Amino acid sequence: MATVKAIGIVGMGDMGKLYARRFAQAGYTVYASDISARYDELCAEYSNSESIKILKNGIQVARLADLLLFSVEAENIESATSQIAPSAKPGAIIGGQSSCKSIEVEALAKYAPDDCEIICLHSMHSASVDPQGQPLIVVPFRVFDHKSSTAQLTDICATTFGSRIAVLSASEHDRITAATQAATHAAFLAMGSAWLANNQYPWVIGRYAGGIENVKINISLRIFSSKWHVYAGLAIYNPAAHEQILQYSRSVTELFTLFIQGDKETLRSRLYNVRDTLFSPERSQSHKLLLSDDLLDEYSLSTVPKDERTPNSHLSLLAVGDCWYRLGINPFDHMICSTPIFRILIGVTEYVFATSLLDDAINTGINDHSFRHDDLEFTLAARSWADVVAAGSFDLYKHRFEKVSQFFVPQKDDALAVGNKMIQKILHHTTTS
Repeated sequence: MATVKAIGIVGMGDMGKLYARRFAQAGYTVYASDISARYDELCAEYSNSESIKILKNGIQVARLADLLLFSVEAENIESATSQIAPSAKPGAIIGGQSSCKSIEVEALAKYAPDDCEIICLHSMHSASVDPQGQPLIVVPFRVFDHKSSTAQLTDICATTFGSRIAVLSASEHDRITAATQAATHAAFLAMGSAWLANNQYPWVIGRYAGGIENVKINISLRIFSSKWHVYAGLAIYNPAAHEQILQYSRSVTELFTLFIQGDKETLRSRLYNVRDTLFSPERSQSHKLLLSDDLLDEYSLSTVPKDERTPNSHLSLLAVGDCWYRLGINPFDHMICSTPIFRILIGVTEYVFATSLLDDAINTGINDHSFRHDDLEFTLAARSWADVVAAGSFDLYKHRFEKVSQFFVPQKDDALAVGNKMIQKILHHTTTS
């Protein structure tokens, strides 16, 4: 096992740049590349950097790197590794940063030289979030001296990023990643699609005023301000994510069906089972709720006064809890590997289920027909995203994602500014409470 001095990064998207910058700040020499069309652009961007050196292609990077990281989309990992990994420096550690480790380690095992070790990484946050204190997963797959190699890389990552390190197998990573992200993304993707279908910006109407609504709006806009492939790889390649996204769609559909049937007793019984299992009063009494409505009130794009807001069925959040319950997932078991958005989703879902908002949401879903059209569009959107994932179509995923993203362009900058402030406050609150 070689001592890591030079680090190679293939793929200089947002996450690749974050890693390059952090490694350079930690004193490592970083060699990086991307597709040939971006070579001049990247050379200009890093022309004043002494530590980050842009090379013409990944093969040149591979020949120089003691630690070689593929920071490419999950759907491109096979192609990238087949072309570049065989050129890796003897004794190097090779890894990737994709959200689906099963396909990543399979590709690396196929193309990496036999004298190279394979240890993959996954930072559980977006490139816009400070890595300090955030989870970073290390996935040893092929190591010659497990204790020494894994220890060296975890130490490098802990020192470079200040992240909380968890060591998992590829299958453990994919299962936990699905549990923490699949329903999370499905919920917020469906919200954005429903607002597009209704041709309405939610912050201008009274049903979307108040703290929890700020979370829905800010996180949805934040997701649709990102790149589509960040979410598509996990959803389409991870079998556990498939299962959860399809269950989320079923939960939304079945709960909405109970709304329109007016079956309040069945609805209450079903949701109380979720509450008592995942968000029981005993749990709520033993700790402070992760989030509260008041904590979130200030982070709003809405001009509607809070005291003029109208009730909301919170179908999206009721379905999140129902989905976890039906799949036997306890979200609190996965906090060590949770993304910032997942922790926020747990917080607002817990707030609905563990307070009087649960009965308010049930009554609204059953009795308030003024909200029925919104819930219908949300149900159709959830089922549509599930169909895209089941079909395994990246093209369709991209088309749907970018269509919604374009709808929200006029509010993109304001949403990101407000959303970033909200997330920073929430992350501070959830890690100190």
